[in-house]
Amino acid sequence: MESVGTVLARKGGRATYGELAAATSRRRVTAALTSGAIERAARGVYVRPGMSADHRVAIAYDGVLSHTSAAEHWKLPLLAAPILPHVTVPPNRHKRSGPAAVLHWAAIDPEDLAVRTTSLIRTVMDCARTLPFAEGLAIADSSLTKGTITRSDLIAAAARMRGPGTPKVRRVAAAANAWSASFLESILRALLLEAGIEGFEVQVVVVNGSFQAQVDLGHRELRIAIEADGYEFHGGRRDFAADCRRYDELVAAGWLVLRFTYEQVLSNPEWVIATIRAAIANRLTRA
Repeated sequence: MESVGTVLARKGGRATYGELAAATSRRRVTAALTSGAIERAARGVYVRPGMSADHRVAIAYDGVLSHTSAAEHWKLPLLAAPILPHVTVPPNRHKRSGPAAVLHWAAIDPEDLAVRTTSLIRTVMDCARTLPFAEGLAIADSSLTKGTITRSDLIAAAARMRGPGTPKVRRVAAAANAWSASFLESILRALLLEAGIEGFEVQVVVVNGSFQAQVDLGHRELRIAIEADGYEFHGGRRDFAADCRRYDELVAAGWLVLRFTYEQVLSNPEWVIATIRAAIANRLTRA
């Protein structure tokens, strides 16, 4: 007779009490639960021990973690962590009682079901469809830095999509850039794209004699650099001095440097864009 753990593993890590009892015995199921060899995920549903709380919810619905919950699993940047786990279940599944969750109905790839989480590329597509453009772009940019998918992969996956949000998904895929260095930089670039401001490139290298620096977003023709300043602080006087020298060298090389903080980009994007437009107009007037 198989052990309760073996039966559970054979069924993909999820089984009902009836399935386990039929393959072993009621006594063995009770003993496995008491010893911690299995855990209860929902009423009448049992899983392997050690699973995350979100995965337990996905298994309780016999679905997969998706959207921002899957993004969190893949360690993709989020403006805010999901309050409840997002779970995708098959489209023909009737709503059932279970743990608190945000449910989505869509086709599930068998490979995703096996690991109870949408694939990296499916996660990017789902987030791009449901989140604001800037947040979707930040997630797409970050996914490319992992090295397992390419921008071409995103574009191809977006081309296969249908339904609500498809145009936004395709726009995110087309704009995704593996060179983006941070969540804030991606958000800044998204603001520029949405405002129709062109000419800025990611991680532009500025060289002036022996001096060389890389700026977050650079407009080569107008020599405007945009820097995304996150929460990081200077480690000491030496770091602060190096930062000041870098700024001075950029200015001496003829570059106008605009620095925006996390709070400014997220809380006052209209001012950020207005400031960038004013800088562009000033440069064009002097040209």
